[in-house]
Amino acid sequence: MSSTGPTSTPPRSSGLSVANRYGAPKQGLGRGAKRGIVIAVLAAAVLLAGFFALKQGSPAVSSKDVGFDVSDPYRATVDFQVTKDPEATAQCAVQALNETYAIVGWKIATIGPAGEGEGNDGGRTTAHRIQLRTESPSVSGGVNACWITE
Repeated sequence: MSSTGPTSTPPRSSGLSVANRYGAPKQGLGRGAKRGIVIAVLAAAVLLAGFFALKQGSPAVSSKDVGFDVSDPYRATVDFQVTKDPEATAQCAVQALNETYAIVGWKIATIGPAGEGEGNDGGRTTAHRIQLRTESPSVSGGVNACWITE
């Protein structure tokens, strides 16, 4: 009778050690190699961050709200400044908001290239006034976003 229960003994190895069977364990990276890899990775990260910082730089166009006036319940005027390359054409989304901050008036304003002697900073910053029709009384307004058109 053969016994295969818990009283059986495991087979004996034939005298081969794990190292003989699978080879000697591989040596890990030395301290200097690890340090070199960390320095190389950090240098690459700094260069990549610098590249993206220079690429992003300052935005191609920016706006600043200057004033807002409600002439009647269905009309509002928004005054703003746009800073961009004097030769570029930009578009700005101008909006009027009610007391619950819902948009009640909206218009896309096209800002063309600056003329000779127009605006400040060599034509980079120009002032604009846009009149909006509103569907209900507004309490504030301004530029939502601006972008350069091609």
